[in-house]
Amino acid sequence: MKRELSGGGGDPAEQVFRGAFSDDGGGVATLSCTLFVSGMDCGSCAATVERTLRRLAGVRAARADVVGGRVRVTYDASLVTPVDLAGEIARAGYRVEGEDDGARGGVSRTSSIVSGWWGRHGRRALTVASGVSWALSLVAASVFGSAAVSGLFAVVSVATGGRYVFPRGLRSLRARSLDMNFLMSIAAVGAFLIGEYVEAASVIFLFSVAQLLETYSMDRARHAVRALMDLSPAEATVLRGGREVRVPVESVEPGEIVVVRPGERIAVDGEVVAGWSSVNQAAITGESLPVDRGPGDEVFAGTLNGEGALEVRSTRRASDTSLARILHTIEEAQASRAPSQTFVDRFARVYTPLVVLSAALLMVAPPLLGFGAWSTWVYRSLVLLVVACPCALVISTPVTIVSALTGAARRGILIKGGLHLENAGRARAIAFDKTGTLTTGEPTVAEIVALDGVEPAEVLALAAAAESRSEHPLARAIVRHAAEAGLRAEPATEVTAIPGRGLRARVGDDVILIGNERLFREAGAWTDDAAEILRRHEAGGRTGVLVGRAHGASPPALLGVIGLTDRIRPEAADALRALHGAGIERVVMLTGDNATAAAAVGAALGGPGIGVDEVRAELLPEDKVDAVRALRERHGTVLMVGDGINDAPAFAAADVGVAMGTAGTDVALETADIALMGDDLSRLPDTIRFARRAERILRWNIGFALGLKAIFIALAAAGVATLWMAVLADTGASLLVVGNGLRARRA
Repeated sequence: MKRELSGGGGDPAEQVFRGAFSDDGGGVATLSCTLFVSGMDCGSCAATVERTLRRLAGVRAARADVVGGRVRVTYDASLVTPVDLAGEIARAGYRVEGEDDGARGGVSRTSSIVSGWWGRHGRRALTVASGVSWALSLVAASVFGSAAVSGLFAVVSVATGGRYVFPRGLRSLRARSLDMNFLMSIAAVGAFLIGEYVEAASVIFLFSVAQLLETYSMDRARHAVRALMDLSPAEATVLRGGREVRVPVESVEPGEIVVVRPGERIAVDGEVVAGWSSVNQAAITGESLPVDRGPGDEVFAGTLNGEGALEVRSTRRASDTSLARILHTIEEAQASRAPSQTFVDRFARVYTPLVVLSAALLMVAPPLLGFGAWSTWVYRSLVLLVVACPCALVISTPVTIVSALTGAARRGILIKGGLHLENAGRARAIAFDKTGTLTTGEPTVAEIVALDGVEPAEVLALAAAAESRSEHPLARAIVRHAAEAGLRAEPATEVTAIPGRGLRARVGDDVILIGNERLFREAGAWTDDAAEILRRHEAGGRTGVLVGRAHGASPPALLGVIGLTDRIRPEAADALRALHGAGIERVVMLTGDNATAAAAVGAALGGPGIGVDEVRAELLPEDKVDAVRALRERHGTVLMVGDGINDAPAFAAADVGVAMGTAGTDVALETADIALMGDDLSRLPDTIRFARRAERILRWNIGFALGLKAIFIALAAAGVATLWMAVLADTGASLLVVGNGLRARRA
């Protein structure tokens, strides 16, 4: 059983869910849905929300995405309701947000249910009030020497700055998730109890400022995804009943004609049926220059039309466009956990309770053993508690990964999660499929050799006439080359295919034979010259097509040989050189072609060290799988690059499957771990650079956060660090790692 759940009442808690019920086979209805939450700006916040929800009877799983500001919940619909889930989140101190059911392109958008000036600016106003009171407390103590007035202002500072801190700290304690709010609350209360009023005010005020700055930093990380979402227009101009009608993009049906004016963004995926223009496709394919588009060409939603008006026949609904699928993939990638993030989460779950226990021992053990006054060690333990929260450590990973994913997507590189990003960064070997990846996949005429005084143009014209009705790739290449040369081929008649050999056709009074060596040997038209030409073509990696003619009752005579080749991509050699420069140790080409042709392509791409290091030819699909596995054994992490359809088994054997030219291709988007939306191999080195850069940033952030914690724990135990120094250190670390993580958007 499956059905949609949509909010119908006025209760916001009932409006924030949209999911599908499914029956698990035992009669129990399970609902999976996404809940949007504001105020969740650090890893500790996310952990609190997760644990709060998991405590509810009937909740089977809860996964918080701190960067996306949402929680994915799976629960037993017979035991818990959407109101229960939203209420539990609110009791944990976070705000549930509404979901816009008219999300463009099938992508969820949120809108806050808290309105008015206070909802927008209240927290900022309280932080300012806390800061003013804290400053007045300092002045009263240091200038006027009035402890009573200083204490009064300190109380006001703590009360205003702690308006959100203390309730959340209490709720995190109830949820058994010792987050920063709890630790700061204990530090402030403890400072008051030992008479350090100004210190207590310092802790709360600085922490309030830190939370505002952290929210701002997280909003910057979220902006990258929102910027992609905003590429999709909200409305489209559709021809209905002979009139242009402006309608919501969600209402455009496949087959309808959409009018795109100059300078507008294209609202749907579709095919141009009228008009000519240049289209900037950078948002989808990452192409740096606009491309010309006219009747019969494909265009994508979110791309920018140039100087001409276009009429586009819609081929997909708004929820299924290439842009919508990109955004959906990024949303799923955000919610997934990369290996480094999983490690950090596990570490934080063990680390924080251990430090809290250490703080308790630091407070009790030394004075009991006679090493100083209670107030001294209580203060040091409070400093240690403030230092303990691993906010900087936990937040560094998701911010870096999401920044890298969205930055890559803006360049036409779709990476389906942190796992694949990290694996791409660790890769030291890459396996390439040849046809359609290193080559264009479209045969072209490379050479025409005419025999016995016949002109090459005549050989081409006769071959094009005979092949004009064939759908074979080689035939299409010959016909296309003749058209480009301006040759008008006389239509062929009596076309007969000869299986395994070629074909026979009548052109005028002549019978034309086109095919392989076997056809001409059987026809008695084979010559030593033809054998030599075919050997030369094969050595150059080309396919030779023989052309012969029989006039009247005379036996057929060989007229010439047309050499065809699968053209190497213009950017392939430079891309392989860039991959070697990026640290790839081994590049292997895998193909089902014959060894001679494959070796010729490998040599043309630069050879070992700068291009293709190894060529493996005449491979069946299962042989490609074995080749990828062998690469993994020798070099570790391996990328497999192909077209995303025929290479699915090799994709599965590799650590990361990379599909090329997948804009508008459903199957390739589904099968690949990384999809290069444009048909441009130079995007692959960009992918490796993104992944390597993200990996370096991740390592630096984790090392910096852990190193700073270690230093301040030692300073706290030695009595050198103060409470306000600890808060500044933790705040500074969080802001530094977030700012550093945002750099991952650049390749």
